[in-house]
Amino acid sequence: MTRSPAPAVPAPRVAAGPRTPPAVLVTGSGGPAGVAVVRRLVALGHRVVAADADWTAAGGALADVAVTVPRADHPRFVDALIGVATAYGADALVPTVAEELPALAAGAARLAAAGVATWPAPPAAVRVCCDKARFAERMRATGVPHPATAARAADLPGVPGPWVVKPRAGRGSRGVRLLATAAEVAAALAADPDLVAQSRLAGREWTADALVGRDGELRTVVPRWREETRAGISVKGSTFDSAAVTAVVADALAAVGLTGPANVQGFVGDDGRVTVVEVNPRFSGGLPLTLAAGADVVSAYLTGVRDPDADLPLLWFTPGVRMSRYHAETYTSDDGRPVADPCAPVAVRA
Repeated sequence: MTRSPAPAVPAPRVAAGPRTPPAVLVTGSGGPAGVAVVRRLVALGHRVVAADADWTAAGGALADVAVTVPRADHPRFVDALIGVATAYGADALVPTVAEELPALAAGAARLAAAGVATWPAPPAAVRVCCDKARFAERMRATGVPHPATAARAADLPGVPGPWVVKPRAGRGSRGVRLLATAAEVAAALAADPDLVAQSRLAGREWTADALVGRDGELRTVVPRWREETRAGISVKGSTFDSAAVTAVVADALAAVGLTGPANVQGFVGDDGRVTVVEVNPRFSGGLPLTLAAGADVVSAYLTGVRDPDADLPLLWFTPGVRMSRYHAETYTSDDGRPVADPCAPVAVRA
């Protein structure tokens, strides 16, 4: 979600009627994960209300209704979601932004009273996942392989170089620096207390989409190689099967106590050792590859949102499915109306 100012709610293309089936409200519809969730739900025939803090968010043009809501740190964020859900007949909420999860957990009872089903991620798990220093401590305490990490210059002697320095709270590759000398790292940590330094890992980078049931049981792990990334988002990759990666993913998720969707990232070293770097408590930007490989984590999660007692299926996937991502555009006018895609196929009369 962005900080761009925006009108309250753009004109919807589809409004709820007396016999309209309940809609799904998707937040963060401008990000890669939000766009992927919106596209999947629309493809399955769901009516989708796409919400974002940016009124020009691309996912809004792909959904039935596009709305603008405040950022999650706004005191009326939950009120806005309740108002949108009431106006457009949404009975389920699918968040795709990790920063929204604490506010949604705090507002879960109010959302439920308004008829909006949610699956609140455990707040303690979200706090650990969204703080790289806390996450490193939890991995170390539970014995899950994780790169050596320092949150203070005084801790650097225990963190071998070369180093990667990154914000304690961040996403993608924002604010990430690769440093070669201990002096540079110490200076960076001293200048900004919100940074951490980690030993830079070598080997092959992977990410895995996972879904953990409300009961803590792992329903799927879909690993994929990150063969090419841009701004922290995978643009080329392929699914693969690995018992070692799956086991480390399971251990990391259990260590933080997360339920719902998760994106776990790490490396397989040249010696075959698997290491976890981070856990994101949300759907990933590379979600389309997991869906293409056959693991419909979006549908399974929605089932769990609407029915907390549902026995979610074990989801299988096909290894060796490759993805090559390209840019695509959506077009709308200032009043929110769709504009025709000039590159869309044109029907030819026989």
